[in-house]
Amino acid sequence: MPPALACIRSQGRTKTMYRYDQYDHQMLADRIAQFRDQTQRFLAGQLSDAEFLPLRLQNGLYVQRLAPMLRVAIPYGMLSSTQMRKLAFIADHFDKGYGHLTTRQNIQFNWPALADVPEILAHLAEVEMHAIQTSGNCIRNTTTDQFAGVAVDEVEDARAYCEIIRQWSTFHPEFAFLPRKFKIAVCGTQQDQAATQVHDIGLYLLKNENNEIGFRVLVGGGLGRTPVIGSEIKAFLPQEHLLSYLDAILRVYNREGRRDNKYKARIKILVKETGTSAFRDKVEKEWQLLKDGPLTLTSAELERCRAFFHDPDYKALPAQSSALETALNTDVLFAAWYEQNTSAHKKTGYAIVTICVKKTGFAPGDLDSDQMRFIADLAERYSFGEMRITHTQNLVLADVEKNELYNLWQALKTRDLEADNLGLLSDMICCPGGDFCSLANAKSIPVAEAIQRRFSAQHLREIGQLSLNISGCMNACGHHHVGNIGILGVDKKGEEYFQISLGGSADHNAALGKIVGPSFSQDEVPDVIDKIVNVYQQHKAPGEKFINTYNRLGMEPFKEALYGNKSDDHTTD
Repeated sequence: MPPALACIRSQGRTKTMYRYDQYDHQMLADRIAQFRDQTQRFLAGQLSDAEFLPLRLQNGLYVQRLAPMLRVAIPYGMLSSTQMRKLAFIADHFDKGYGHLTTRQNIQFNWPALADVPEILAHLAEVEMHAIQTSGNCIRNTTTDQFAGVAVDEVEDARAYCEIIRQWSTFHPEFAFLPRKFKIAVCGTQQDQAATQVHDIGLYLLKNENNEIGFRVLVGGGLGRTPVIGSEIKAFLPQEHLLSYLDAILRVYNREGRRDNKYKARIKILVKETGTSAFRDKVEKEWQLLKDGPLTLTSAELERCRAFFHDPDYKALPAQSSALETALNTDVLFAAWYEQNTSAHKKTGYAIVTICVKKTGFAPGDLDSDQMRFIADLAERYSFGEMRITHTQNLVLADVEKNELYNLWQALKTRDLEADNLGLLSDMICCPGGDFCSLANAKSIPVAEAIQRRFSAQHLREIGQLSLNISGCMNACGHHHVGNIGILGVDKKGEEYFQISLGGSADHNAALGKIVGPSFSQDEVPDVIDKIVNVYQQHKAPGEKFINTYNRLGMEPFKEALYGNKSDDHTTD
């Protein structure tokens, strides 16, 4: 799409992000008019289900268990306050008053009426949003670290490259109907918070010995029925060759990927069957046809895209805040929240705040419309009118003055948004599951709530950092494979059961969890998690995280605690 640049203003300060120009607006208007006509023809019986299927998928519309589901694209997770308020409006007028944050940093609505979807898309276009390429066999929303641009451990701000990839991939004529859906993640920080290694393409920003920016390229990662950690095919790709190399990878996949079996259609299967070295050779051969051609990124183009994401008008602030120190010393609840939910910021006097929307009693990842509007107001007051959705279904205010942290926390309490469990066991990734999804084997949300209720706030802090991910089926939307503890809903003779895995990780040391053994009923799951935690607490070294204890001990102590000598009494799944 052609470039455009505009500013979002908040209290006299400015922050920039990519904004649409006249071509973008016209393209969306044409697209909406086209889909409005298609929807009307389908409802009138002039298009069959099979004919309408690819048309609705191209516009982010699924048919779920109880109603359609519309997934809205949020490029690299960034939202303005204006856009968040529009999402709240849509939730109130076209849904049931809430939305669900996803692991691709998008948001989805679970209850829109089919006839209303074109009107919803028109409302989204008013604030430069859409639902294009959030479904179907195409390149999906490119994700990145939610701290991009403000992290202290950042090699390079990944957002500019995500925007470059977005503009290249949107409506790419050659890659609109791939063998299967395709996901790309870009990580520019030392701590990987984007699950980069379990994407079809994972890109790590790095610098070579000459201090030049480039990418380490991984291919063939993914979860689902066949979970795979991506394989490196390029140790250092100069930044100017990003698009031509991506194009080469997609050409090989589009040409050679399986189309006869959707379960074997992902690029991870092609890489596995071809072999990493042979696949790399195919990509390199294709790349020679593209390298140094029109897709080469010039310095001017790179700077143009970086300019979309320049720093806001930060104040010159001291490193220490007396207001913050006073609050930490006098309010123990605030101190607990501060410890869990704030992170170091590259700019002196500022902090990164993560709003954890995983309070016990609330479906993980859900935001109601009042909370959406409230967070939009907070973003304008405290964080330059901008917020980010995280890979783990939370929200970030990236630029909060330390002096204002106590005021922000007090405000969050008024809308049940003050949960201080970020990174702890109850801050779980959870798909909508059988309550909504027609593909699910089991309900995820009741299991999540039952586990949350089992552990007190004090116990959670004693346990420490531990990721727990829940998926309602093998499609792995809850990323259970890379949770330290993973829970997968399975069907056992028409009844809902849950399979447990241990040892998964989504960071730079990515690992796939291993199944402990036979599955458990829904009522058993909280006890199962309790027993796993007890083994960890009994055997951990001082300060040792769960994943490190598991890697040291192995599976057997956990298996013994769960099954003892009764494992033969369980039916193997």
